[in-house]
Amino acid sequence: MDWSLRACGRHGHVTYAPDEDALRVRLRAETPLGEAWRCLRCGDFTLGPPRGAGPAGDAPVVLRGRALRDAAVLRTIAVFRWAKAVLVLGGAYGVWRFRAHHDAVRRAFDEDLPLIEPLAHRLGWNLDQSGVVHTLRTVLAARTSTLAGIVLALLALAALMLVEGAGLWLLKRWGEYFSVIVTSAFIPVEIYEIAEKVSPFRIVLLLVNIAAVLYIALSKRLFGLRGGRTAYEAERHEASLLEVEEAGLARAGRAHRPARS
Repeated sequence: MDWSLRACGRHGHVTYAPDEDALRVRLRAETPLGEAWRCLRCGDFTLGPPRGAGPAGDAPVVLRGRALRDAAVLRTIAVFRWAKAVLVLGGAYGVWRFRAHHDAVRRAFDEDLPLIEPLAHRLGWNLDQSGVVHTLRTVLAARTSTLAGIVLALLALAALMLVEGAGLWLLKRWGEYFSVIVTSAFIPVEIYEIAEKVSPFRIVLLLVNIAAVLYIALSKRLFGLRGGRTAYEAERHEASLLEVEEAGLARAGRAHRPARS
């Protein structure tokens, strides 16, 4: 898949007319239908006046090729984070509603549980040893203040996910660091949960989070990995079509420069 062409098809071409004459000539072409300018993203010539103009140093650094693919991956992760945030907010709302009717629900549970015990015995279900019943009793025995603390913890978790998703969607450097730190912090918890009870869903979730951390940290050269920020910025600028053309002009100038005697 050509990510550059795909992005231009969705958002339009990015053309720019540099003030430098030599560079301007390399990006402009005359056609029977009028002037055409080379797109800084996909490299194709497109008819019409340029979208921007000015010194070459002020030209936008446009995401191209692999950088566009990385952006798509990061935004996919952002959508998953937002989806999880919605689920966590739903859980917080459920706990809050339960907190408001805590005493009534606990009384109803204590009154109705003995009524189903004869049926449970006929089905061979021992309610006293049931994990579901034990969990319900633990939750119902929780204090109102404890439930309020759970609500606040869930809201804080949802806020972290929303901020993380925003940073990744906007392709911000701080968002990438934030995502790696937050996701890494929860990996030990997920490992502990798997140790308590192994389930395919928990294992898949753990592997997905580990893969996301490694992908973001390595591809974006975070924490000094693979040369750090300096190498990351150099990689971005090397992919810039305008800077490629500038480098080509510089090489051509050196090739035509007379050798010193």
